[in-house]
This record gives sequence, C-alpha cells and structure tokens, in this order.
Amino acid sequence: MSNPQEELLPPNAEDDELTLPRASINKIIKELVPTVRVANESRELILNCCSEFIHLISSEANEVCNQRSKKTINAEHVLEALDRLGFRDYKQEAEAVLHDCKEVAAKRRRQSTRLENLGIPEEELLRQQQELFAKAREEQAREEQQQWMSMQAAAVQQSNALIQRQQTDATGGGGSSSSAGFVSKPSEDDDDDDDDDY
Repeated sequence: MSNPQEELLPPNAEDDELTLPRASINKIIKELVPTVRVANESRELILNCCSEFIHLISSEANEVCNQRSKKTINAEHVLEALDRLGFRDYKQEAEAVLHDCKEVAAKRRRQSTRLENLGIPEEELLRQQQELFAKAREEQAREEQQQWMSMQAAAVQQSNALIQRQQTDATGGGGSSSSAGFVSKPSEDDDDDDDDDY
C-alpha cells in the first residue's frame, strides 16, 4: 500500500510533462479563493486531481471516438464522455464554453476574410507595417533624446547652482561656511601664533 504523503509529492521529471502548469493552477486558486491561504500540499493535491480528471475525460472521449470509428476527438466526444462518467453537472458549463470558443473562432475568421477583402496585396500590407514600425522607432528615439537633453540640462543647472553656492560661501555672503557643509581649516599663520606663546 502506498504512502499518502508520497502521492502529494511533485512528480518526477518524466511525469512532469503530464501535469498542468503549477502557475496556472496557483492563479486559478488565487482567483477562486483570494482571501484563503492554501498550503503547498493542498496545491499539489489539486494539481494531481486536475491532471487525473483530464486523463479520465480524455480516455473516455477517446473511447467514444473509437466507437464511432473517428480518428479525431471532437467536442461532442468530450461532452458525451462527461455524460457517461456521471459529470452531467459540468456538461452544461462545457457546452457554454464550447459555444464561446466557436464564437471567438468565427470572429477570427471574419476578421481574416475582412483583411483578404481589402484588396491590398500582402506585400503592400507588410510594407505599410514596416513604415509604421520605422515611424514608431523614430518617435521613440526622439523622445529618448529629449529626455536625455532635459536630464543634461537639469544636471548643468544643479552644477551651476552648486558652484554659485560655493562662490557665495567663499566670499562670505552666504552666512557661515559650516552651514553649507564646509568646515574651515585653520591657516598656517594661526599655527605660528601658537608657537610664539611657548
């Protein structure tokens, strides 16, 4: 009999290809229960359950497909597999998702034919796209140059302000030099006066 703790461990590298991405499972969990913390063991269990569910449905859908002498599993096979396995509650939601997928596919086809019906050759569309890319690159380079120039101007302005402050402090017009962060050093003449006192 296997240890239940071993079943919760992440699958080894060979089996890792057969599982769902952990990031996707974590995202789904976070969306469904945002205020609840879920332990890593629980996340692994959910991941394993999801993978097992997919394997179960896929196997049954494959069986339905084989019984109908088809080579490709289609949506109807999956829906019948749900029904056969007792997941009738999920069947309605799966049909709604299937309907949404078909709408998205039809919308893409309509957009694709719209592009074809424009009457513009693909080479011309590619040339126009390249022109737009070139304009966008030029605009970005211009913006970067303006940003660099404004940074340079700000640096020069700061440097000029610092020089002006130092000059003002040196001439004594700006208050005490220690308030600007400069400490005055005693002159050599002051040291000579101390020697005379001995």
